[in-house]
Amino acid sequence: MAVLKVKFTKTRRGKLAQILWILNWISVVTGLIIFSLGLFLKIEIKKRSELMVSGDLHAAPNMLIAVGTIACVINFFGGKICYDCSDASKFVRWKLFLLPYIVCTFFFTFCVFAGAIMCYTMRHELESALYRGLKDALKFYKDTDIPGRCFLKSTIDLLQIEFRCCGNNGFRDWFEIQWISARYLDMGSKEVVDRFKSNVDGKYLLDGVPFSCCNPSSPRPCIQYQITNNSAHYNYDYQTEELNIWIRGCRVALLEYFDDLMKSIGLTVLIIWLFELSVLTGVRYLQTAMENVLILGDPESESDGWLLENSCMETAKHNIQIIKNLGKVNQINTVSGKSDPNVDIPVADYGLDNVPPN
Repeated sequence: MAVLKVKFTKTRRGKLAQILWILNWISVVTGLIIFSLGLFLKIEIKKRSELMVSGDLHAAPNMLIAVGTIACVINFFGGKICYDCSDASKFVRWKLFLLPYIVCTFFFTFCVFAGAIMCYTMRHELESALYRGLKDALKFYKDTDIPGRCFLKSTIDLLQIEFRCCGNNGFRDWFEIQWISARYLDMGSKEVVDRFKSNVDGKYLLDGVPFSCCNPSSPRPCIQYQITNNSAHYNYDYQTEELNIWIRGCRVALLEYFDDLMKSIGLTVLIIWLFELSVLTGVRYLQTAMENVLILGDPESESDGWLLENSCMETAKHNIQIIKNLGKVNQINTVSGKSDPNVDIPVADYGLDNVPPN
């Protein structure tokens, strides 16, 4: 029994073909949107690449770019097919091509869905890449005279200003690394030498942060040095009063930014997927309705259209049986060493031990 069978008159078939022609051209635009979203996401990841450990972060944008390109091509041809299928005489030349087209489009819509899901599932990889990447970037903040690292200071400063964040997990991350280059330290100063000797790693550590951590909205001048020393500043208690530096870590800030970006992209792609699925459904109805017109032999007659000619269970069993038969035929041909043009698919029922002689 056919699944979701619908009866079509000649007028309804014509209107369906015209609507699908329009929807396929709209789908070309949605394909461009998917391509643009994938390209935008790839650029955003590329912009922050120096703050991330390289990983499989480009899989989702690459998928969207590929799917968007394929969508433009498939829907361009789909529009041409639907326009011709409004006429039974023109449908004949597309008859053999239409079913493979529908199968390919079905797998394409699955890829669109996969691209949307990838946008929602790459958070863990992104968080791990940001954590390790920011940790290394902060470590090299002071290396302004070393090729390959000289840009990291400005990158970190601009990041902290733009995203209103400080450090990796928070401002205390700066207390654990030497972020001031030795070339700007007076090595003849006893205080500087004592700081170098005060820890086993021999680093110049202090309870201070770079200027880019300062909150410009604070009414008080920025306290970026001796943050935990209450006596160093007038009327100051770092444990009770609100600090005038950014408290939030840059990893959280960047993760929230990419999270919102990927959720928006994922939702947009999911909506496009539903739209593509509806277009595919319409094309399937048009194909089956027009094939039944050819069977009836009267272009003016009513015809039935459906999604599946048999029930879902029967269709699945039929396809599985076809795959099994093809597999058995392949085994027979492998054992015999050559294919027999006189042996058709039912020969698979002989089994490997009863292969008829060539």
